[in-house]
Amino acid sequence: MDFLRIEDLCKVYGRGENQVTALDHVSLTIEKGEFTAIIGSSGSGKSTLLHAIAGVDLPTSGKVYLIGQDVYAQKNEKLAIFRRRQVGLIYQFHNLIPTLTVVENITLPVLMDRRKVNRERLEELLELLGLQERRNHLPSQLSGGQQQRVAIGRALMNAPQVMLADEPTGSLDSRNGQEIIRLLRASHEKYGQTLIIVTHDESIALQADRIICISDGRVIRDERQVIRV
Repeated sequence: MDFLRIEDLCKVYGRGENQVTALDHVSLTIEKGEFTAIIGSSGSGKSTLLHAIAGVDLPTSGKVYLIGQDVYAQKNEKLAIFRRRQVGLIYQFHNLIPTLTVVENITLPVLMDRRKVNRERLEELLELLGLQERRNHLPSQLSGGQQQRVAIGRALMNAPQVMLADEPTGSLDSRNGQEIIRLLRASHEKYGQTLIIVTHDESIALQADRIICISDGRVIRDERQVIRV
C-alpha cells in the first residue's frame, strides 16, 4: 500500500470570471520515508497541494489517501485528531502562541488531546533542536530561527509519520534557513518520517530524494535524485 496516494485531485477557487484552478487533476504517490521537494513558481499550486495532503484545504474533487486513510472521508472532529497525531505541519511563519513558553508551545498538540506529555520525548526534542536553555522563554524572547525550531518541535511532539513543511525557511536568513533544513533532515532520518517540503529554493530541493515540479496546478516534472548534494 502506498504511504500517500493522490488521485485526480482538483481545487478550484471562486466562480465565473473570478474562477482560479489551483490544482488540475493531480495524481501521484509517495513512499514511506521518502524526502520529497515540491517546487514551482508563485501561484503554481504547490502550497495548495501540500495543504490538501495535510487535510486543511478541502479539494473540489479527487481523493487523498494518507497512511491508508481516506483523508476527506473523515468527519471534521476525527480529521482534526488525525491531522494532529499523524501530520506534522510547518509554515513559513511560526504561528506560536505568544503567551506560552517554548515547552508549552511544543506540547500544545498533546494537551489539546487531553493526553499526558511524554517527558522523555520532550527532552529528546529540546536536545535535537538546541532549545534546552530556552525552554521557559516566550516567543518574543527568541530569534526567528529559534521560533521556527519551536514550531518544528510542536509539529514533532506527537511523533507524526509525515512532516509537511511549506517554505519553512522563507522568513529566515541563509544561515538560519540552512540550519532549519538540517534539523528537518535529522528528524526525517532519526524517526524514519516521510518529509515533504514546498520550496522555491533550488539548493533545498537538490537535497531531496525526489523533486516534483508544479506549474499551473499540474505536475510537469517528477524525478528522483540519484545523488544528494
